[in-house]
Amino acid sequence: MKKALLILLILTLGIKSHAQENVTPYRSVYLELGGAGLAYSFNYDFRFDKSRMDSWGMRIGAGGYGTEGDSFFSLPVMVNKLYGKGPHYFELGLGATFFAFNEPENSTYCSNWYYDSNGNYVCNSYETYGGYEFILPVDGSPSIMGTMNFGYRKIPVDGGFTWRFNLTPIFNNNGFWPLFAGIGFGYAF
Repeated sequence: MKKALLILLILTLGIKSHAQENVTPYRSVYLELGGAGLAYSFNYDFRFDKSRMDSWGMRIGAGGYGTEGDSFFSLPVMVNKLYGKGPHYFELGLGATFFAFNEPENSTYCSNWYYDSNGNYVCNSYETYGGYEFILPVDGSPSIMGTMNFGYRKIPVDGGFTWRFNLTPIFNNNGFWPLFAGIGFGYAF
């Protein structure tokens, strides 16, 4: 976490002001909660054609957390296309998120239960669960989750504060979840 914040700070401090130059802000750095980074991610996004915002581009990011006995790391990579005229854009994207985590300990849960006539909880049988889920079940660590992106992005014509929100369907070999979403904010330059 500290390393990711330091990298974002270095990128932000290394940006020279383009306000007086009238240059298309074809790059951005931003923090996204949810979205392709799954939990959250710090991202770098750029357009392949530096003179046009409404063109194809790419984003790459990193996110994760670490607590005592639990950790998660994600690396979202996505190709995207912007449609519209500044400062409002519709974004479409397709990509994949590599992620790794500590395998959880096997835990036991009640698979067959009921409440008796006195209102007491009664368990008839227990099962062991050793899998991991992030919206969808995954087969272990490391793993890959496919991602799509349908969203809105506001990028000031001369650069500066940018924000976005998007619907980010996710999928893997165990299923498809269409209602995952993300919101992000950062700096375009």
